[in-house]
Amino acid sequence: FPYFSTDGRITFNPDISEFIMEQQGSEQRMRHSIKRQFAFIFIGLMAGTIGLCLLINNVFLEKFYTKYKLSILVNAYENINSAASNGSIDSDEFDLKLQQICEANNIAVIVLDADSQTIKSSSRNDEMMTKRLLDNFFREHNPKEMIKNTEKYAMKSTMDPMNHVEYIEMWGVLDNGTLFMIRTALEGIRDSVKIASIFLTYVGVLSTILSAVIIWMVSDRITRPILQLTQISERMTKLDFEAKYDGKDKNEIDLLGEHINQLSSTLEQTISELKTANNELKKDIEKKEQIDEMRKEFLSNVSHELKTPIALIQGYAEGLKEGISSDKESRDFYCDVIVDESSKMNNMVKKLLNLNQLEFGNDIVTMERFDIVALIQNFIQSADILIRQNEAKVIMEQTEPIYVWADEYKTEEVFQNYFSNALNHLDGERIIEVQIKPLEGKHKVRISVFNTGDTIPEESIPCIWDKFYKVDKARTREYGGSGVGLSIVKAIMESMNQSYGVRNYQNGVMFWFDLETT
Repeated sequence: FPYFSTDGRITFNPDISEFIMEQQGSEQRMRHSIKRQFAFIFIGLMAGTIGLCLLINNVFLEKFYTKYKLSILVNAYENINSAASNGSIDSDEFDLKLQQICEANNIAVIVLDADSQTIKSSSRNDEMMTKRLLDNFFREHNPKEMIKNTEKYAMKSTMDPMNHVEYIEMWGVLDNGTLFMIRTALEGIRDSVKIASIFLTYVGVLSTILSAVIIWMVSDRITRPILQLTQISERMTKLDFEAKYDGKDKNEIDLLGEHINQLSSTLEQTISELKTANNELKKDIEKKEQIDEMRKEFLSNVSHELKTPIALIQGYAEGLKEGISSDKESRDFYCDVIVDESSKMNNMVKKLLNLNQLEFGNDIVTMERFDIVALIQNFIQSADILIRQNEAKVIMEQTEPIYVWADEYKTEEVFQNYFSNALNHLDGERIIEVQIKPLEGKHKVRISVFNTGDTIPEESIPCIWDKFYKVDKARTREYGGSGVGLSIVKAIMESMNQSYGVRNYQNGVMFWFDLETT
């Protein structure tokens, strides 16, 4: 409804305007509805087909019928000529046959001898038929009337001046020398064509009306589910996902309806996930202070880890400078300690930088296809010196190639961390067993590294992936571990979206990770 605005202009209520626009849109859609188009197309096809049949009937039926009558006349001539040649023309059997031919095809027949005496006739007016036969023999014919002219017979269409009926006449000489004429009226043909056209018109109109009703009902049945899908999709545009398609015919439209139901559920789930993600984002923002605290804790851990090697380097360097020990062996020992601690510090810094790149997503993961068996075998071969130094026995039965999709460099780094960890914690039988086994039904393989030795306390298992966490600090210090290796494994595997883990056994520990094979 219109109302006056503050500046004096006439405007419309926005809600009412929107309602009017929606109604106009609905009316526009109804004008172009599939139901109407479907019905009009089929009604038009039906009417066009009937109209074409009427046209063909009026134009070609008479010609076809005339041609058919000509073939009947020729057939009658052949029967009479055959009877005359074999002498059976006067038999009762031929009389019956001739009567059947004449009555069935509405034709008249007369046969005359050389003296113009009637030998055989099926006409009620022999005198008129005789006159017409003799006229055809002895008078000149209009070429336009002639239909066919052969050595044995001639055919023409002619108008009878007495009853004003058009006929087709066939006359000539039989093989035995007798004269004949066969005659059929064309007026019956035209009447048949006219009656057929009228009847076809009535049938066509009635069929069109009946077909229109049936088609309208069928199109309504076909388009009803489409209209339901339209309403569902319209509600989906307004983020209303409650409406569901409920067709049960299992045809293409019902299949489309099922897909729209699935799409609706997926969209609803996706929006729910987006809202959840948005809520999580708000939580992440709220956790900014906690992240700052974690950063401070990280710096504290790094400082703590570096404090011991720096103190050792500083102490031994001052000892060398002050000449605490004058013999060469002591000085070499001091230098070896400084070099060893410097190497440990350098290794830890490199690992921290690498871990930092992984955790902040600055390190690009390059997915490529490679043979994991060859990679592990090459690594074990290059680590032969370390294996012999640790008196380890490495077992690996897999030799056939297994191709996986992953970052080859990072995968080697994961295996290196697992293998180094196994070497550093060897005990008992001092066995390291490497296995590569396909996971059933998952298109994945699991790579595991098992070492004999002490197990990991159950309470420590969730923490071993954290930075700087050490189960046995004394032993870790002994081999120069920084507590960062397994954190790097965690970051790499999560960057490739693959699983990893650890499992205790009675005689040792097994670390594992999964990779995709396709």
